[in-house]
Amino acid sequence: MELSRNVSLREIFEAKNLARVMIYISTKSKAETLSKDLILLLHKMLIENINEKIAGRFRSRGEYVKIGTHIAPSPQQIEEMISNILVEYSSNQNSYFLDKIAKFHLDFETIHPFNDGNGRIGRVFTNYQLFGLGFPAVIIRNKEKLNYNISFNDYQISKTTRPMEKILALALIESLHKRIAYLRDFKIIPLSEYVKKSGKSASSVFNLAKRQTIPAFREKGVWKIGV
Repeated sequence: MELSRNVSLREIFEAKNLARVMIYISTKSKAETLSKDLILLLHKMLIENINEKIAGRFRSRGEYVKIGTHIAPSPQQIEEMISNILVEYSSNQNSYFLDKIAKFHLDFETIHPFNDGNGRIGRVFTNYQLFGLGFPAVIIRNKEKLNYNISFNDYQISKTTRPMEKILALALIESLHKRIAYLRDFKIIPLSEYVKKSGKSASSVFNLAKRQTIPAFREKGVWKIGV
């Protein structure tokens, strides 16, 4: 297998580790609730062979991080804050499941408990929670990262979770559209081909896809639809 010269050794390990983590959580999510020990184990798996000194442990004394203008809580506060958000998530029986998951994700990333890998591991936990409820995994793509990052600023300034809820809802609907299309054995065609058959403008159809008002989904960056 030939690798691109632009791919670093770290990127290779990141991809391999993430794939291993996703397989692991797909088998564990329905049997084991998210806990501090599981959070540390999954982080260790994610950072293995990348930085062993920080893999599987929270930030320790003197290790501070800044994300944009946000300064994460001190290392001394991390364990208690993680315990608090785990209890809040598990004890909240009234909120809509995506609202709970969005709130947990925002709180986790605000704590930023690790020296590295917080974003990747935080999105792993989102999928762990979704798997536990019987839903497929979601992907936050690079094109959505701007709105994704803005949602954290909104939460830190006004404590609103709505932008993150919308991001996760759209990602989940898209993932469900893909799963349904394959399970029902639909013919999968590029959305560009669907445009020609629909008689609508390309911009109109692609906007509908982005808003998930048609059952379109992406594979390797290409919009497709089942017909």
